[in-house]
Amino acid sequence: MADLKPKSDISFVEVFLCSAFAACFAEFCTIPLDTAKVRLQLQRKILATEGVSLPKYRGLLGTVATIAREEGLAALWKGITAGLHRQFIYGGLRIGLYEPVKTFLVGSDFVGDIPLYQKILAALLTGAMAIVIANPTDLVKVRLQAEGKLPAGVPGRYAGALDAYFTIVRQEGLGALWTGLGPNIARNAIINAAELASYDQVKQTILQIPGFMDSAFTHVLAGLGAGFFAVCIGSPIDVVKSRMMGDSSYKNTLDCFIKTLKNEVCQFPFMFPFRFHPR
Repeated sequence: MADLKPKSDISFVEVFLCSAFAACFAEFCTIPLDTAKVRLQLQRKILATEGVSLPKYRGLLGTVATIAREEGLAALWKGITAGLHRQFIYGGLRIGLYEPVKTFLVGSDFVGDIPLYQKILAALLTGAMAIVIANPTDLVKVRLQAEGKLPAGVPGRYAGALDAYFTIVRQEGLGALWTGLGPNIARNAIINAAELASYDQVKQTILQIPGFMDSAFTHVLAGLGAGFFAVCIGSPIDVVKSRMMGDSSYKNTLDCFIKTLKNEVCQFPFMFPFRFHPR
């Protein structure tokens, strides 16, 4: 089956809106796990009185339980507004641009199965382009998620997503909204390539197996494979991205990577919630 065989007359705007709303729905459902992931990525080794390192958060479910117990259940949805901003922009663009960019790379008159490297290149480009635009929303989301339980009477840094945008610009400058852009581009370009290209490739392989059709079950199998590849490849870069956005003490991306690797070797949380939205 040729990759460029017309599947429908869906326009870019329709693909963008469908992808954006699907991404927003997934964001709302999975943000408690994402909040736990960010806390795990940002936590430092806490020295107890006995001199033993005792991390506050332990494991994904343990972190969810600790946040809910100490800060209330609603704290698991911290950053949801910025998260929806991010998913609407990033989710819509990365999937909406994938087919046009892929077609541009191989040519509109191409016939046959698109090579895997072309799919990867198209996904890298769309992931990078989308996150350049969406980086401010990602920064605000991480900042809001990073705030833990505060002492009584101590207000949070930000009153909400909109306040965070304005406060960051006022206190740190407009360019601060693109803090962590380097690792964020690397992270999202690589994960987007792992998701979309592997999704395309896995689905194409499945459809060549006798008895399989382009059905919902096939899409689920392809999505599971794509999510697995994304988790395996993107986790270390995701840690660096979160550290850069949540902690201003790092000089640059390389400094963050080296310090994390040196001080907390083998501490990369491997599991983080992936939210893949099949096209």
